[in-house]
Amino acid sequence: MLFMGSVHSMEASPLKAPYVTAKHGMLGLCRSVAREGAEHGVRSNIICPGFVRTPLVDKQIPEQARELGISEEEVIRNVMLKNTVDGEFTTLEDVSELAVHLAAFPSAALTGQAMVVSHGWHMQ
Repeated sequence: MLFMGSVHSMEASPLKAPYVTAKHGMLGLCRSVAREGAEHGVRSNIICPGFVRTPLVDKQIPEQARELGISEEEVIRNVMLKNTVDGEFTTLEDVSELAVHLAAFPSAALTGQAMVVSHGWHMQ
């Protein structure tokens, strides 16, 4: 079983309390499923991407610019991507490649794990 979390499953950011709360809950659910499902051969992992340029993120850029009193470019550079190692958004391809890898993993050696794909934003 694969869950779609977020870096916000692991840490919080300003202006995102409801989203962070939901994503933290998904991490707990993933781990509970891994524990409870093990005897039935169920593996459970959660993918935790950084910011992916989706319609949700595109909507947040001008909202955060207004809230923070900065330009949209500054929101992208200094808020969303400031902690990445390369200033890049995570891509759908990054996430899908990891999903395929996790789905194909042959054993329960990899279960109950949060896999972060964030250009180094969150490092464990």
